[in-house]
Formats: sequence, C-alpha cells, structure tokens
Amino acid sequence: MHQIVVDISISPDEWIKLYQGVATDVHTRARDGRSVRFPARILSRFYLRDGIRGSFRIVFNEQGKFEFIERM
Repeated sequence: MHQIVVDISISPDEWIKLYQGVATDVHTRARDGRSVRFPARILSRFYLRDGIRGSFRIVFNEQGKFEFIERM
C-alpha cells in the first residue's frame, strides 16, 4: 500500500461549495512535496462546525485507487 500525508484546512464556506458539487476535488500538497488531488467526499466524515482542519493519512492501493483515510 502507498500513502500520502496532507495538512488540510477547509472553511465551512469552502466545504459547502464542495458538498453542493460546485467543486468536486480537493487540491493540496502532500508533506513530501507532491501535488495531490482527491475527491472531496472522502473527507465528509471529518466535517465539523468550523470546517475540516488537521493532518490526514490517505492510503491507496498499487493501482492508485483510494483505500481509506484517517486523521492523524
């Protein structure tokens, strides 16, 4: 399995745009410097009143398909 670690800060207003489908992907930079893009929906369980903030580990398989995400 492969993994990346990202630090994310999404405000409630930004999350509403993602949730409503105005934007569907999150674009960020992994801690190792790689530019990454992934579906916003994988973050939905981490949404709180003040948005989504924190460090996350995203794990994907050998084919590059999403497996799971966890808050660090």
